[in-house]
Amino acid sequence: MTKAIMIQGAGSNVGKSMIVAGLCRVFVRKGLRVRPFKPQNMSNNATVTADGGEIGRAQALQALACGVPPVIDMNPVLLKPESEVGAQVILQGKRFATVKARDYAKLKLNLLTRTVESFRRLQQEADLVIIEGAGSPAEINLRAGDIANMGFAEAVDAPVVLVGDIDRGGVIAQLVGTHAVLPASDRDRIRGFMVNKFRGDVSLFDGGRVEVTSRTGWADLGVLPWFDDAWKLPAEDIMDISSSHGSGVKIAVPRLSRIANFDDLDPLSQEPGVSVEIIEAGQPLPGNADLVLIPGSKSTIADLAHFRRQGWDIDLAAHIRRGGHVLGICGGFQMLGKEIADPEGIEGPPQTVDGLGVLDVSTVMTPKKHVVEVTGRTLEDGTAVAGYEIHIGETAGPDCERAWLEINGQTHGAASADHKIQGCYVHGLFGADAFRARFLRQLGGRSTVSDYGASVEAALDALADHLEEHADIDALFAIAQQG
Repeated sequence: MTKAIMIQGAGSNVGKSMIVAGLCRVFVRKGLRVRPFKPQNMSNNATVTADGGEIGRAQALQALACGVPPVIDMNPVLLKPESEVGAQVILQGKRFATVKARDYAKLKLNLLTRTVESFRRLQQEADLVIIEGAGSPAEINLRAGDIANMGFAEAVDAPVVLVGDIDRGGVIAQLVGTHAVLPASDRDRIRGFMVNKFRGDVSLFDGGRVEVTSRTGWADLGVLPWFDDAWKLPAEDIMDISSSHGSGVKIAVPRLSRIANFDDLDPLSQEPGVSVEIIEAGQPLPGNADLVLIPGSKSTIADLAHFRRQGWDIDLAAHIRRGGHVLGICGGFQMLGKEIADPEGIEGPPQTVDGLGVLDVSTVMTPKKHVVEVTGRTLEDGTAVAGYEIHIGETAGPDCERAWLEINGQTHGAASADHKIQGCYVHGLFGADAFRARFLRQLGGRSTVSDYGASVEAALDALADHLEEHADIDALFAIAQQG
């Protein structure tokens, strides 16, 4: 049987996704066929797989760490929040249902069967599967029907390693408290612990490590210092995106309440000559921005209302009067048009709302979801682009006659007469080095990152080095073998 190990967290955002990515690269470098797996993820930062589905962005990065293309089986259940109480359920890459949190529990038995099915398929092509949990197993009120943590580990008989985050404080309580509240069968499934995000002299925590081991009986698998190059890797969680302060071109990005696919910003953030400023609710769009980039949204109509509540529509109009550039991607593209119609109530009650009106296009929401990898070029000079589309809705209008891209053989996007306002549905454009350089030149700047893909690969290698130095890799592998 293929070896497996599950990395769970003593809380949310303790660094599980990054640790799994690093471990994937560590064991690939040791000659193993490795696959990442997350039974249930909750994120609006998704990517398209070669087999035509969508999974969480973190699993795509982990697949890259393994040197294999992402496939839907790596994240069979993806929950994409659409409101405070409801989410769209993506099952094995396809839209399955939209449910409220209270009703989601009714689906879990069926979902567990499908997640195990995906896991078994991955096992057939791997020597080692590294599983990532979600949230914390200490949420014992959610244990019945669980498919994200101990419920899944039990279903496939996987050993568990628990990770705590010392940067937030209270890491001993996180770990020992988890031990205290878990039922015996789950507690015994945990074979070891790691402490993540330590700053300073690691030896100062030696006593803490002894305390955790003595109170839990779990093996001490290492204390991981803060990984300085984490910002070079695509972030999955909305809480992980922050402004990057370079010099030169200033790009303002309003943080939408349902922001999606914000990894569009990652290549720009790595450019020393670019300042990407995330504008929080209640703050104005800066008057000296060269570009206002309106990103994707899981709920375009709701986020358009959010945009207006902040007064960003007024700021955007002033930015355009000053001659500033605007780019809307996916939901941001839809917002730039004259109206958005949702006759079937896909995003809420059936309605038609006025858009920002800076592009002469209109969007109609339709049930069909576009999920596809794309390649193409700019129409002006043939610069190559690549990326993916994940959206509902069809956009048309006079400004589409000024399409600025050719995607999969079709003209794509829309632009104003002076081409300073542009929109498209393609995510991942800025990952193409030539396109990013071209786009920054239009803003009066220049690109100095010649190979973004290589920089991500280098960061993954550095992460693997970091883990090999500070974690007990041999013990981790031995735990996987015990499973």
